[in-house]
Amino acid sequence: MSSTSPIIVWLRYDLRLADNPALHAACKLGAVVPVFVLASDEEDLPPGGASNWWLHQSLKSLGRQCNALGSPLIIRQGESIGELQQVAKETGATAIYWNRSFNPKIASRDAAMVENLRTSGFKTQSFRANLLLDPRAIETQQGRPYTVFTPFWKACLKQLNPPPPLPIPTSIIRPDKQPDTLRLHELHLEHQVDWTVGMRRAWAPGTSGANLNLKLFTRYALQEYDHQRDLPGVVGTSRLSPHLHFGEISPQQVWHAIAESGAAEWKHSQFITELGWREFAQHLLHHFPHTINEPLRAPFNRFPWQKNAGHLQAWQKGCTGYPLVDAGMRELWASGWMHNRMRMVAGSFLVKHLRIDWREGANWFWDTLVDADLASNTLGWQWISGCGADAAPYFRIFNPVIQGEKFDPHGDYVRRWVPELKKLPPKWIHKPWTAPSIVLQDSRVRLGENYPMPIVDHKEARNAALDALKSIKQPA
Repeated sequence: MSSTSPIIVWLRYDLRLADNPALHAACKLGAVVPVFVLASDEEDLPPGGASNWWLHQSLKSLGRQCNALGSPLIIRQGESIGELQQVAKETGATAIYWNRSFNPKIASRDAAMVENLRTSGFKTQSFRANLLLDPRAIETQQGRPYTVFTPFWKACLKQLNPPPPLPIPTSIIRPDKQPDTLRLHELHLEHQVDWTVGMRRAWAPGTSGANLNLKLFTRYALQEYDHQRDLPGVVGTSRLSPHLHFGEISPQQVWHAIAESGAAEWKHSQFITELGWREFAQHLLHHFPHTINEPLRAPFNRFPWQKNAGHLQAWQKGCTGYPLVDAGMRELWASGWMHNRMRMVAGSFLVKHLRIDWREGANWFWDTLVDADLASNTLGWQWISGCGADAAPYFRIFNPVIQGEKFDPHGDYVRRWVPELKKLPPKWIHKPWTAPSIVLQDSRVRLGENYPMPIVDHKEARNAALDALKSIKQPA
């Protein structure tokens, strides 16, 4: 207990005790009130179902940790500034600390709150905690934001020298007056109809799960990352993306773990470059906030997207007739996550084979991904659609059969997620419609019955996509 005026530490997507600058600074000064306010309407996009499930588990984990260190996590719901001021009134707090967010709407809200709180007599202080660099600090020689990744990351590497991660506080001094708090279940973050069985099997939200995944990755997968990161059938990636998104682990912690792993040329490794793409996504979103809903490349506003509810639903359910695409979409629905190679293949299929607007895909991923990060989701969909910064050209159209044969050569990934095809030999598993009748019969595959025929022909879809691209190159 403490008789000094406590400090409110306002937690958002920084749900950790280690390497948390706002918490660390507050703990050095006296009593601390850790507060989480659910204010979904204040975000650029309200979190989707999978994100809300993860948030519930993460808050539960964080609450246990705060209790163990001495000061319970306070949970509120409503307008952020009003709830924080009410907590201050109940505890006598005169200062509010937090870690910055660079998502456009949140950053704008935070700036307005600073002025309001300071006018009301509060001391406020914010910290950079969830990015390696401030996106405002990186610019071209002409003073403009970068729109190409490679020069952006080269500029970042010249500046990057992150300090060692901050330790977990040994204790959090509890305020003399304890404020009211909601119980976690009162936030109603979990669906009444439980569709998260697969997520619970696949994930352990919270800092313990984050640290375990980092440990397993550096010990077993890092050395083979350059090769195995493209193979969806093996555990070759770090699976840290949701933990990073919710701030259960910081990029500084990951950076130093890789540096200490003994990996050769680690700073220029492909995995560190992937951290760079995360930074690039935030850089772009900060400088081009309209890209949440609009293409960065203006000509794509005229692209003749198709509206086909049947095709969209087939894609969402993993019933397109292309086994690799279907495997990826079913993995997403079952586990809340999809391998990055599969995100590219499935995304390409939606916007190029089906010519369905990339925003439909972004919305589906936003609702179903446990790592649904606004900046990364926006970058990823605009990249695959050819309408964003440093994007893959629209005419680069993945052939899902060739992608399957290259990255899932034995069909292990498809067999796991599309069990209707598990008895098909590798030669046919990525193109079952070409298999001889006797092979289909022996494999118990009945095309059009227990597994669909392709909903579009690859060659015809590719030609139609290229014709659509030509149409936006004509003068408006």
